[in-house]
Amino acid sequence: MSKKLSMDELNRLDVPAFKALEKFPYVLVMDDIRSMNNIGSAFRTADAFRCEKIYLCGISAQPPHREITKTALGADESVNWEYCPTASDCIELLQAQGYKIVSVEQVEASQSLQDFKPEIDVKYAFVFGNEVFGVQDEWIAASDICLEIPQFGTKHSLNVSVSLGIVVWDFVSKTQFN
Repeated sequence: MSKKLSMDELNRLDVPAFKALEKFPYVLVMDDIRSMNNIGSAFRTADAFRCEKIYLCGISAQPPHREITKTALGADESVNWEYCPTASDCIELLQAQGYKIVSVEQVEASQSLQDFKPEIDVKYAFVFGNEVFGVQDEWIAASDICLEIPQFGTKHSLNVSVSLGIVVWDFVSKTQFN
């Protein structure tokens, strides 16, 4: 039977080593996220999958905050982040930096996640919206792509932190392992 690895055996990076690493070509945009647990979870996922940066917009809480750190398990110290007061500020900034904007939302003509084929040498900004209202229309209008995660049950939505984990893993697996 396999033995669970100890923390020492996992050979985890420390924060300075992580910060020095080249990151994968994507950022996360958390727009109007109410739950600090969802923000903390985004930081933890961003750390696990070497995200360049998280943009926190609108009402989204920002570190340092005990509730964010509790869920992030310290990833709020390793992952770079920036606050943008409005969606328009963030859209303008990301477009100026050459990011392809990808809103994760169920819209007319959205692309199913399994059909998403990230282009090599393209930087992506994945936008996640409010837990109740979803991604703002302003983001959708500015998006190069809208992605939808296929679902097969009675509910038509996933928790934002779950959606983020699925999309980030899909992106990293398609760009780093193929």
